[in-house]
Amino acid sequence: MIVRPHLHWFRMLLAWRGSVLPQLLPRLFLVLCLSVVAVAAHDHIFRLTVSLSTAPFSLVGIALAVFLGFRNSASYDRYWEGRKLWGALLNDSRSLAREALTLPRGGDQGDQSDQGDQDDGGGHQSRALNRERARPFVQILIALPHALRHQLRSTDPRADLEARLPAALCERVLASHFRPATLMLCAAEWVRREAREGRLDGYAVLAFERNLNSISDVIGGCERIVSTPLPFAYTVMIHRTVYFFCALLPFGLVDSIGWLTPIFAVFVAYAFMAHEAIASQIEDPFGTEDNDLALNLLSANIEAALHDLLGEPVALPARAPEQFILD
Repeated sequence: MIVRPHLHWFRMLLAWRGSVLPQLLPRLFLVLCLSVVAVAAHDHIFRLTVSLSTAPFSLVGIALAVFLGFRNSASYDRYWEGRKLWGALLNDSRSLAREALTLPRGGDQGDQSDQGDQDDGGGHQSRALNRERARPFVQILIALPHALRHQLRSTDPRADLEARLPAALCERVLASHFRPATLMLCAAEWVRREAREGRLDGYAVLAFERNLNSISDVIGGCERIVSTPLPFAYTVMIHRTVYFFCALLPFGLVDSIGWLTPIFAVFVAYAFMAHEAIASQIEDPFGTEDNDLALNLLSANIEAALHDLLGEPVALPARAPEQFILD
């Protein structure tokens, strides 16, 4: 994902990186060539003159603008839902880590450190003990966004999981097909062990279950977006209409604007084609194109937040300010 700062209006006109213009240049060049042919035919350079009325283009253009508006809205809804799901993943992961660090009862009753300053040493030891007991659980939460990112992008998660999970648990997760769901199962097993050993009461277990179920909803929501694209027939109909309209547009403009036809035809084609290209990119918000979600950075943010709760601050990777590239 490419993020640019607020630019001056003139610099915005010349913005290149992060726009869809680079991929549209060959198509716009084709429209330019058709426009030159239309002008040449209109001036009787060729024997065949093709001239069309602007009325059909006006009607088709209005309908096409409406269709592209619906297409863009449907794609942006998927993009924004994906962003909300990953925001919920961050919130629920923090909540689960906080519960794992505070709700379990210490076996030595050292957590009752609020009786006075003389008990501060015991309270510190209890917090350190709780962190060690909660560490396996938090490690699962740290690995979860990386496993989910790789599943959504159909990439290999081995390197990320091996760096964040114990060897035995890592092999178990890698052996499964739906790795985020397996990590959720491992997290639930940790809660069950803590409850069986008497460190979690029924209310604490319910609190864990509520947040675990919320993360399961996040995983299911992301899988739904990936597995259910917009209907192909709807997409291909708009795609064909856009290119058919842009190919014939020069022959509808040449009677009224003459040699200015190439300029206006290319500009109108850019407007329609760019809308379709942007909608096509954000239809799958978890990809790696310029306007997709920065899942690598979101995963790193979640990991840093959980390490911070463990008392192990992790600095986010530094990025050059002139690039503004988030992957």
